Amino acid sequence: MSEKINLEFYFLDNSYEVIGNEPHIIIWGITRDGRRVLLRDRRFRPYFYAILKDKVNIEDLARKIRTYSDPKSPIIGVEPVEKKYFGRKVSALKIITMIPEYVRKYREKIKSLPEVLEVVEADIRFSIRYIIDHDLRPCGWHVAEVVEVPKKPIYRVDAEYEIIGDIKPLEQTLQPDLRIIAFDIEVYNKSGTPRPQTDPIIIIGIMNNNGDIKQFLANKYDDKISVEEFVNYVKTFDPDIIVGYNTDGFDWPYLIERSKYIGVKLDVTRRVGATPRTSTYGHISVPGRLNTDLYHFAEEIPEVKVKSLENVAEYLGVMKKSERVIIEYIDIPKYWDDEKLRPKLLQYNIDDVKSTYGLAEKFLPFAMQLSNITGLPLDQVGAASVGFRLEWYLMREAFRYGELVPNRVERAAESYRGAVVLKPVKGVHENIAVLDFSSMYPNIMIKYNVGPDTIVRNEKCNPDKHNIAPEVGHCFRKEPPGFFKRVLETLLRLRKQIKSEMKKYPPTSYEYRLLDERQKAVKVLANATYGYMGWIHARWYCRECAEAVTAWGRQTIKSAIELARKLGLKVIYGDTDSLFVTYDKDKVEKLIELIQTKLGFEIKIDKIYKRVFFTEAKKRYAGLLEDGRIDIVGFEAVRGDWAEIAKEVQEKVTEILLKENSIDKAIEYVRQVIADLKAGKIPLDKLIIWKTLSKRIEEYSVDAPHVVAAKKLIKAGIKVSTNDKIGYVILKGGGKISSRAEPYIFVKDPKLIDTEYYVDHQIVPAALRILNYFGVTETQLKRAAASAGQKSLFDFFGGKK
Repeated sequence: MSEKINLEFYFLDNSYEVIGNEPHIIIWGITRDGRRVLLRDRRFRPYFYAILKDKVNIEDLARKIRTYSDPKSPIIGVEPVEKKYFGRKVSALKIITMIPEYVRKYREKIKSLPEVLEVVEADIRFSIRYIIDHDLRPCGWHVAEVVEVPKKPIYRVDAEYEIIGDIKPLEQTLQPDLRIIAFDIEVYNKSGTPRPQTDPIIIIGIMNNNGDIKQFLANKYDDKISVEEFVNYVKTFDPDIIVGYNTDGFDWPYLIERSKYIGVKLDVTRRVGATPRTSTYGHISVPGRLNTDLYHFAEEIPEVKVKSLENVAEYLGVMKKSERVIIEYIDIPKYWDDEKLRPKLLQYNIDDVKSTYGLAEKFLPFAMQLSNITGLPLDQVGAASVGFRLEWYLMREAFRYGELVPNRVERAAESYRGAVVLKPVKGVHENIAVLDFSSMYPNIMIKYNVGPDTIVRNEKCNPDKHNIAPEVGHCFRKEPPGFFKRVLETLLRLRKQIKSEMKKYPPTSYEYRLLDERQKAVKVLANATYGYMGWIHARWYCRECAEAVTAWGRQTIKSAIELARKLGLKVIYGDTDSLFVTYDKDKVEKLIELIQTKLGFEIKIDKIYKRVFFTEAKKRYAGLLEDGRIDIVGFEAVRGDWAEIAKEVQEKVTEILLKENSIDKAIEYVRQVIADLKAGKIPLDKLIIWKTLSKRIEEYSVDAPHVVAAKKLIKAGIKVSTNDKIGYVILKGGGKISSRAEPYIFVKDPKLIDTEYYVDHQIVPAALRILNYFGVTETQLKRAAASAGQKSLFDFFGGKK
């Protein structure tokens, strides 16, 4: 055996293999000198816990459990342990076996024993169990005591090691030089939805971290060569991370099926012979490499309603739509078949991979920090919901505190009263400060020790021993500190430490940016904790806990409003954990101090509006920030079922009103847009209306426009599924509007558009959502000549500011 060494390595991913009836944990990593390595740990064994009822003879029960041992995966240990379960001390048996798949089999037998109260932790995946138990951190540096072993030819690595001693994380933030590729495929299909059995992959575009762009092209319609070249490129370049946009949903599944059909082995992993496959949370696993679908992170941007690659790339400043080629997928065959048009199609694919790589630069730093903190490998952390991400973090913490992890239970949804939202003071207000409570809900949970392990259900509430939630009356033990309190204190303390560390570096430095992404990841987890308790899929579900937190939240906001009013500050609006007050610097500073000392919560100025306009409706306002940006909340501009032109009009109208303080200029602008539309000067893509199919086509009793458009797509051979966004335009003609809804991809001539529909149902209503508060009518907007006399916003509110 070779010499023992302490090997420092960067943890990419892990999995396991069963070799000769023995499970081997496999870790893929990168050493300090840039070698790609595989580390193997043969010592770890799968296990789960049986929580025991009171007064059980533990030795007798352990003997009985050992009789269930199956020679294919024997029970090699039944160990008595003392643990906590929902904060209560319990006696349990830790049952250890050999093969991970047998854990569930044993669980079913053991949970039926009369001495067993509950069986837990049998559904924690073996590879993640290893990460939890050893406190490992994906996308982070570690050190392990290892010996080098002969490298098996089935692994595409530079060296192989066996772990024989400790393995632990190192507190270092710098990452190695990672090899990254972005890829995107184009498929040739003339008749609707592409089918892997018939439709070739004509282009595979790739961009790597060196800025190199390559395209692998089919030989006319023979794509065997393009797929083989892609496979060879991946093996040669040997990326650590592969990124794409909706690649879990389309590109990878299509490549997997197509390669089977054309007889190409999709051998792109670091384990010879293994191919990509669908794994946890629906992500595609590429053994030894981190396959990351950036679409999962784009889904979390509420401001972008239609999350196409070009829309998200434009929103994040990666690539402007006006500066790139955009081709509808039904037109791809036309561009491929015509030699004169083909260069444009190739450029379209290049723009896609450039945009994808650009999004990777935006999303990956945050994703990698989230992976590091939660313990979920990078390829899974994006595909997992916020609830699952937080849950994995909670499971890590539970292990540290000796808390057993509850099972996931199927349960019906239960509603509870939410946060306080004040009715706003209608009108236009100048110089308004928005005060935000810092992590209000996590701090409420800490202050009042809220959690499923501290809630008191079977005894009378006692104010000396319990924190009693206002309005709802739920009570929580003041002592000892609960699991959630300790977890949140850790998260908030960690965030403060990170922000303090950031001050050591200039904002342009790599270290600063990395730490900034880390503190954002910690903030996301802390802020998700309250919502997690009310999530019906949560292991630590507690509806009363979530209800109590919102009740304390409402009380806190109301108390803050009283303090503000006593100081002479006018409160314009309040929503969840923020207050809008008139900005008087000294009084606002005094209010911040009072909230801190009297209520025990931290609050800070989040933004200051030079001018803000409120309707009488809650969660609906528009403001002009000090740097000239416009904030629009609750109007059509942020809704998904309006055409781009309607959103554009509303945003511009708001901007004119707030920046130029002129209603007449806003009216004139709307009239000009109407004139441009009638003259055919508005691009077709601004007229597309997007609507989601919320159920199956056959379940719709009424033919709404998007349903009609969806039926036309199906008729053309294009696959349409529930939750798909359907894009359509309204054409001229007789009959109902819905009958004239046409999928936008079929419309090439702008003259076919029903301009009157867009004026009456899109442009004018969107503009009036703002302008009717200032007395403007539909007739005024449609009138050709401007009305005399300039009117300002304040004229309509009696000059009040």
